[in-house]
Amino acid sequence: MATSATHEKVHHAGVLVYPNDIEQKKCKEPKESDFDYFQRAILGANDGLVSIASVMMGVGAVKRDIKAMLLAGFAGLVAGACSMAIGEFVAVYTQLDVETAQIKRENSNIINEKETVKVKEKLLSPFQESVASAFSFLVGGLVPLMAAAFITNYYVMVIVMVAVSSLPLVV
Repeated sequence: MATSATHEKVHHAGVLVYPNDIEQKKCKEPKESDFDYFQRAILGANDGLVSIASVMMGVGAVKRDIKAMLLAGFAGLVAGACSMAIGEFVAVYTQLDVETAQIKRENSNIINEKETVKVKEKLLSPFQESVASAFSFLVGGLVPLMAAAFITNYYVMVIVMVAVSSLPLVV
């Protein structure tokens, strides 16, 4: 497999060096401040908002029973929050395993347990991330559920749910 020298890159002391020196970029490890937790929470809330509103309107389209819609919305809220929490836990735990293995490979010559523990503490906690994911889904899912909980007219409830669910998505 032949590659031209202009496209080959070499990682040297944290800097990407291109052999022809036309282009150089600094390569840095992502810091905790680089992760935008607010955007992740917004995505989880949007997921909850759309999922619960869709489940409730889907059940309402089959049977115009407000109690059935609310029950389906509540069941979807619990199931969705559990699903988000479990999915986030598995994803972060897998990433933690990968990072831990990488740390062990890098420190294979120098086995310093205190240093390894310090690095592990900087990594994301699977439990905290799963709780945050479930909470953001719950917050988003409660919006259409609470908007519909106190309305007794089916048509008014559908209009209110569509309005209440669409407004945050537009914003």
